[in-house]
Amino acid sequence: MALPPGFLDELRSRISLSQVVGRKVTWDQRKSNQGRGDMWAPCPFHQEKTASFHVDDRKGFYYCFGCHAKGDAISFVKDSENVGFMEAVEILAREAGMPMPARDPKAQEKADRNSLLAEVMEQAVQFFRLQLKTGAGAEARAYLARRGLDEAALERWEIGFAPDGWQGLWDHLRGKGVAEDLILEAGLARASNRGGKPYDTFRNRIQFPIRDGRGRAIAFGGRAMSPDDPAKYLNSPETPLFDKSRTLFNVGPARVAAGKGAPLIVAEGCMDVIALSEAGFGASVAPLGTAVTEHQLQLLWRIAPEPVVALDGDKAGLGAAMRLMDLALPLLEAGQSLRFALMPEGQDPDDLLRAEGPEAVRARLEQAVPMVQLLWQRETEGKSFDSPERRAALDKALRERIKAIRDQSIRTHYGQALKDLRWELFRTRPKAKGGQARRPWVKGAPPPAVPMPSTKASPLVSGDGSAQDWLREAVILVTAVCTPAVVDEFETGLERMTCSDPHLDRLRDLVLRHHHDGPDRLRAEIDRELGRDALEKLTRHRHVAINPAPRAPGNLDLARMTLAEELAKLESRRGLTAEVAEAEEDLTGAADEAVTWRLSQAAEMRNRAERSETEDKAEYDTGDNGARISRQERDAFASLLERISYSKTRR
Repeated sequence: MALPPGFLDELRSRISLSQVVGRKVTWDQRKSNQGRGDMWAPCPFHQEKTASFHVDDRKGFYYCFGCHAKGDAISFVKDSENVGFMEAVEILAREAGMPMPARDPKAQEKADRNSLLAEVMEQAVQFFRLQLKTGAGAEARAYLARRGLDEAALERWEIGFAPDGWQGLWDHLRGKGVAEDLILEAGLARASNRGGKPYDTFRNRIQFPIRDGRGRAIAFGGRAMSPDDPAKYLNSPETPLFDKSRTLFNVGPARVAAGKGAPLIVAEGCMDVIALSEAGFGASVAPLGTAVTEHQLQLLWRIAPEPVVALDGDKAGLGAAMRLMDLALPLLEAGQSLRFALMPEGQDPDDLLRAEGPEAVRARLEQAVPMVQLLWQRETEGKSFDSPERRAALDKALRERIKAIRDQSIRTHYGQALKDLRWELFRTRPKAKGGQARRPWVKGAPPPAVPMPSTKASPLVSGDGSAQDWLREAVILVTAVCTPAVVDEFETGLERMTCSDPHLDRLRDLVLRHHHDGPDRLRAEIDRELGRDALEKLTRHRHVAINPAPRAPGNLDLARMTLAEELAKLESRRGLTAEVAEAEEDLTGAADEAVTWRLSQAAEMRNRAERSETEDKAEYDTGDNGARISRQERDAFASLLERISYSKTRR
């Protein structure tokens, strides 16, 4: 319908935005200045306790500094009443005493027809309510009583009963003069395929009226009384009034309750919603016989920014949560998401309420997990990641999932959250005998001294193995900071690299957590966590500064070659030390062939390390960063061989 020019401007000038909004909020008298039209209140669109919702009555606009909702009186009525644009205009025009312009004849005819259908639906509501009070409804009343619904609750929810007959409602409505085509179009009866009288859609069922956001009865949900009925629950068919993909049960009262601060809860069915509401959870809704649709999800977000999905604690409930998560991921916006509260195994919210009371449900709702946690659970629960291939498969699956998120900022935050969860999962240390964590190379060794830049004698020449490790770790981490794009390729190696110094260990953690944020953000995080001069001091260290990779930030090939080489040399040297230390630990009595074999393996590692030493010495002589097997390690190895020989002689 086209409105004449100037109609909306006239409408806005006649109404007070603060009066329109005032029906939904309680003004903060301390912050508000009514004389200036400067009004403040807790936001009706998201749950909060502070007054961050601002109305400028003179300009006719509102804005929330929390959820960023903004608009004029028309948009406020649209969002708060869950109505379309023209319906919002009609509501405000009635308040302002302005007659609506003449409608298009076809649109007027459609509106009039819908009004007639709504009247027929109201007559059906009253018929079903009366039937529940008759002898035919005795069994239904007993069932509802067992579900904890007293007489007052039955009246509040207008629950009724469809008698077990083919034309009970049909005959009643026809007797009231309702036209046959209206009964059929409202979905209350179906035409017979055999040429007979139409028959009632609902028979021998408990009836729950379904109302839209304006309070009109638009459909019914029927719960079968007979266990032999093929459909336990049956909803009205699609009609001009009812589109089940765009409708939520109890949406009107839930919107009001959510506006007063109640958490918006999404349950699976009508009985769950009724039970939750009767227990004090007034902002409860449910889809109608199908999974939540995109339209319903957008409707939920118009009511509250973070609805809590309360699903049955069984496989089907968890499956429904996963499908809803997949639907929601592409639609996420800042401050707009879902949380998931799974009920105990085999229970729905109604079961939990009757078994343990409202506090048990409240506890479940307070423990609701964010979507990212549910995503992680789906990809990891019941799975083993004991091989690089399985870990790589997990990484690939997670990357594919978050690709669905359209919002770049949210996608980045999801990636970081999943990286943190992955870090916790794989952040394991080797265990010594007795279950205590230990370093894998020298059990019980004291923390190594950190070489200072002012040291004249090079640690590479002095042969201190701990200092060599420190230098390699420093080169690796500075290279990663200078070229963070290389980290993904070496993520597993960096995770397994146990640093010789707690400062380097912290730096490694920051690199793994923030490398996706780019070099500038990564450096900013390092400066914030470790101090502004920590990275600079490390980079100025001679044996870091002479390495080509830190001198060429962004050179991916050079960074890749440096990390591959340095990580391999670290692993080789520490592997030798670990073999020697563990063999020495086992040498508590006479040497046996197993220990001798292990020493032979260590000897082979020593030979490889010494070959690497020659190469590293050449690199060092030409100015490149290298490291040699230390003299202390060679002496320790020789001493251990002598002890083996002495043990064999005594044996």
